[in-house]
Amino acid sequence: MTFSSVIFLFIFFPVTFLLYAIIPNLTARNVILAAASLVFYAFGEPFAVMLMVLSIIFNYIFGRLASGDKHAKKAVFFAVLVNIGLLIGYKYTGFFAETFNSITGLSIPVPNIRLPIGISFFTFQGLSYVIDVYRDKKLVQKSLFSVLLYISFFPQLIAGPIVRYEDIAKQLREREFSSDRVARGIKRFIFGLGKKVLIANQMGFVADTVFSYSPDQVGMLPSWVGAVCYTLQIFFDFSGYSDMAIGLGCVFGFDFRENFNYPFISASIQDFWRRWHISLSTWFKEYVYIPLGGNRKGKARTTLNKLLVFFLTGFWHGANFTFIVWGMLHGACQMLETYQVIPTKKKWFRPFGHVYTMLVVILAFVLFRADTLTQGFGLIGNMFSGASGNAAANAEILSCFSMMFVIGLIFAVILSTPVCRVIGGKMAGTKAAGAYEYLTYAGSLVIFALCILSLISSKYNPFIYFRF
Repeated sequence: MTFSSVIFLFIFFPVTFLLYAIIPNLTARNVILAAASLVFYAFGEPFAVMLMVLSIIFNYIFGRLASGDKHAKKAVFFAVLVNIGLLIGYKYTGFFAETFNSITGLSIPVPNIRLPIGISFFTFQGLSYVIDVYRDKKLVQKSLFSVLLYISFFPQLIAGPIVRYEDIAKQLREREFSSDRVARGIKRFIFGLGKKVLIANQMGFVADTVFSYSPDQVGMLPSWVGAVCYTLQIFFDFSGYSDMAIGLGCVFGFDFRENFNYPFISASIQDFWRRWHISLSTWFKEYVYIPLGGNRKGKARTTLNKLLVFFLTGFWHGANFTFIVWGMLHGACQMLETYQVIPTKKKWFRPFGHVYTMLVVILAFVLFRADTLTQGFGLIGNMFSGASGNAAANAEILSCFSMMFVIGLIFAVILSTPVCRVIGGKMAGTKAAGAYEYLTYAGSLVIFALCILSLISSKYNPFIYFRF
């Protein structure tokens, strides 16, 4: 089940919210949320829900052990072993087998293991819980049920943001449920839904058309179109889901941290990663980079630590060399910026910083989206070689430029910048603030109506997190 599905919008969420609203007891409300979360996950993964519950039980036990003094380090070690082992077993076994075969020339069987949705997210949250308890014994949760709710909570279960346990521990015990929070949460959810359905889906249809062809069939202009459209698709899809998760959390009294902060206005790759998928970069910083020594052990070790983090960041996204190269490309650019080989701190470079950053981001996302490195580098080659491609393929790609696509593209460019936030900030505290707020709520109703019309009239509504 996805947030942008009709069954979620008109059955699952209304029923869950109604039950939550009419029962005033917090413990009962937590039971409702936990039960709803298991139903939400089991709807698409009836077998994998047992795997997730088993993972939660193990992390609960490891957390209890990590809160003591005698076996704390062993508990963390085994938590890492079990969680990463689970991730490797389901997500990377086939990749490792295929790589081994290609290197050795052997033909060992390649297992066809179905990837449980959201496994990359719930394993990281389980590890976050155990490590946070190890660092601060007061955070230990004696209730298995509370740990289950934290890890399985449906708003952030399958697409993030990755919520650290220490950020939500207090909210599991006490939080506010009010009409104001419900209104703000639903508005945020609808804006996220609009990003996903009205913008990301429009961009994705064009991008999928481009990437469905081999590079030799695609001309220079369509290659650029596919690259830009996919860059916009993944941003508005991912940030849209984060907005929906934050909005749903707000409805039920939870406050999740922001996951995106206008990354496309960045003037360096370092700045880009301060703004892009913030929960993931924070997770790797807190649980990998700093434990490895961070920047405390000299430049060479710092460089190695950062490159390792970007390697893992790429590999976390999927079992394919395309993701690894994507991560390492970002890591390499960060290193070049750190040593000022790319002089991002020089005043004369600043006018070029944004162009350089977006060029790296777009080209890297071509590799991220491609099925193989050959396809990815082939399309990148087209973008700079003046390739003509196949006339029929180019014509089909350009025929995707519908009126809805053009409108979606215009809004994508506008919403990639903080223009709405700036307008809202200027309105705050003025006589027009109330009118502006009512306007945003009215706008959300229009967006919701357009989303429903789009979902009913079109079968194209991809869920790109199946790969993660």
